[in-house]
Amino acid sequence: MNTATTGAAPAGPAATHLEISPSVLYFGTPVLLVSTENEDGSSNLAPLSSAWALGRTVVLGLGREGQTAHNLGSRPGLVLSLPGPGLWPAVERLAPLTGRDPVPPGKPAGCRYEPDKFGAAGLTAVPSHLVRPPRVAECPLQLEARAKRMRPDVSGEFVIVETVVRKVHADARIVVPGTDHIDPAAWSPLVYNFRHYFGLGPELGHSYRTQTPRTGPRTPLTSSTAAH
Repeated sequence: MNTATTGAAPAGPAATHLEISPSVLYFGTPVLLVSTENEDGSSNLAPLSSAWALGRTVVLGLGREGQTAHNLGSRPGLVLSLPGPGLWPAVERLAPLTGRDPVPPGKPAGCRYEPDKFGAAGLTAVPSHLVRPPRVAECPLQLEARAKRMRPDVSGEFVIVETVVRKVHADARIVVPGTDHIDPAAWSPLVYNFRHYFGLGPELGHSYRTQTPRTGPRTPLTSSTAAH
């Protein structure tokens, strides 16, 4: 019998798979805190869970009506600060806040306007070197960048932003001594997995291309107070 035409579940290991329609597809991505510049020169800070990197290009997926997309349309400087697992409560404090006043109608229920995102989240703004928006001091990894290209996604609900990283700030405890390499055994990002927060588990192995092969056990930096 042809299961492709009948819709019947195939025999064997695949028989345990279910056809589902999840409301989101956040299948385990690092959280970023994106700081941008508002029209009045103040700073906006927003959590982001849709991003990927290729070389020094970081591609972001943003809500079309959010303050971050609004700011980047005319002020392209931004900072991508990556929190460790211990900062998840601060990230969650940011989640229901928006820098738009009035609150856009497309925002989820319970979202409210907050002009001081850093203060509301209990985070510390520190000056950047090449862009106007500040970095998040508590984040072990901070990327100063500029938005180079913005376009709507195919659904029209989101904005795809291509950014180029211009300067990287890393806590000394996650850098391989004497190099410019992040030590992946010492660095653990905060991961957003189907709207739940996680850190990384133990290392399983490494790519043949790595320049930082593991030579011994390391404890990832997870402190919520790690600052550079």
